[in-house]
Amino acid sequence: MKYIVLSLISAMLLSISWPTYGIPFFIFVALVPLLMMEHDISKFSGIKNKGSLVFGLSYICFLIWNIVTTGWLYGSKNPDGTHSLFAVAVPVILNSLFYSFIFQLYHWYKNAQGTYWGLTFFVAIWMCFEKFHLSWELTWPWLNLGNVFADYPKIIQWYDTLGATGGSFWILLINVYAFYTLRIWEAGRKRKSLIINSAVLVIGIAVPMLISLVKYNNFDEKPIESVNVLMLQPELDPYTEKYSKDSLTILNDLLTLAETNSKGQIDYYIGPETSIPGFGSISENGFEQSMLLNTVKGFLAQHPKSVFATGISSHRFYTDENEKSETAYQTSQGMYVDSYNSAVQIIPNQKVEVYHKGKLVPGVEIFPYINVLKPLLGDAMLNLGGTTASLGIDKERIAFTNPYNPGKLAPIICYESIYGEFVTDYVKKGANFLAIMTNDSWWGVTQGHQQLMAYARLRAIETRREIARSANSGISAHINARGDVLADTLYGDKTTLFAKINLYDGMTFYSRAGDLLSRISVFVLGFLVFYTLIKKFQNRKKG
Repeated sequence: MKYIVLSLISAMLLSISWPTYGIPFFIFVALVPLLMMEHDISKFSGIKNKGSLVFGLSYICFLIWNIVTTGWLYGSKNPDGTHSLFAVAVPVILNSLFYSFIFQLYHWYKNAQGTYWGLTFFVAIWMCFEKFHLSWELTWPWLNLGNVFADYPKIIQWYDTLGATGGSFWILLINVYAFYTLRIWEAGRKRKSLIINSAVLVIGIAVPMLISLVKYNNFDEKPIESVNVLMLQPELDPYTEKYSKDSLTILNDLLTLAETNSKGQIDYYIGPETSIPGFGSISENGFEQSMLLNTVKGFLAQHPKSVFATGISSHRFYTDENEKSETAYQTSQGMYVDSYNSAVQIIPNQKVEVYHKGKLVPGVEIFPYINVLKPLLGDAMLNLGGTTASLGIDKERIAFTNPYNPGKLAPIICYESIYGEFVTDYVKKGANFLAIMTNDSWWGVTQGHQQLMAYARLRAIETRREIARSANSGISAHINARGDVLADTLYGDKTTLFAKINLYDGMTFYSRAGDLLSRISVFVLGFLVFYTLIKKFQNRKKG
């Protein structure tokens, strides 16, 4: 019973720490009960199958954490309008399984090499897992520990140096040292060591926060210029209106929203993810002949020196089979085509610029490891109104250059805004402000859209770029380079948001170095595993 209680306490602490409703400071001890549970079972329990018990209890912990923090995925709907149990069950079950497997590896390593080496292994392998979770096709880094402070930008200004992955490292170190402090106290009951170790813990938590507060209050980076941005929030139901309304009607509603709220010079009109064409998509082979895109150019002709950046659904046909991409699929007519979730920049008398979303939502926009799994599963993948095959992607980020001012827009599409190092690639391409085009309406009025909005604040700090966030149903927002939300909209409103966005051209250390601590952790993990194997080999040789 004691072990179950410890597992449940960790689950509770992890859950109540999470944005946007939580108190993140509990995260510093959230893993301690789980570490205590593992240690007690390993060292003092008479149970025979200790590994299975550790795995089972850790799975309960991580399952509860995943359900509480990401259970809003149930807001997704099937094509028939019912809530999708599959949409929440698969990521929750699998993600909990991944975390439990990582904890199980820690349990095995600790039993083989002892507590101190084991705790080092724990930090290293958790960091490596988070990095891996940012990279593979089943990517779901929503619960990476460094995200937990997204609503508290004043205490994480140092993310401009080490990023959100640095936050994960900080949290892991504090949890490990808190567990160590508790074990030292239990073993010797020495008040002096308790006081010293507790003081180290307080310093370890407080110093990064104090450094952050100093950085926050002394932020004085000078913008090179500013641009006037109007973010459009059309409030188009993604399950009904998007596929039942005529494409031209959808576009005219968006342009009417823009026209009605245009006061003075607008440098950028920014629309949300896949805001046009509604049902279907626009052929990139005929961008310049597209009635919809030329309608936007006609609107811009009435607004000199304005550009229009928005999300669209697009596709590209390949006339030559030898030129098709890896993600191209064959139509019933025998032609090959790529479908994209895209961002475009539209300027009168210029070719339409396009960027294809590079981080796709597993099961919705990408069939993970399609070459391996599709022969086994067929088309049995998540269907939340998304694709039944994998969308095409751009392998490199781009920045849209404005011919009328120094603005260089980073066209970040929805899910991409979760990925810190990924977003820095836009900055490396010259982007001096971030435009997030998103549709958070799939989950209804839940924590989903609020958490995704909060995570955008991390990207502002990491890159020191201001953000113009245009969301289909909210939350559209203006976020400054310190991660403060200067203005935002309400979910469900059909509205616009005007912002004067400052342009910055400096590069943070994180923008240059990326997830440095994660890469160091990979080397540390490799050393620990290699050291263990060498040691075992030497012991066998002696025997």
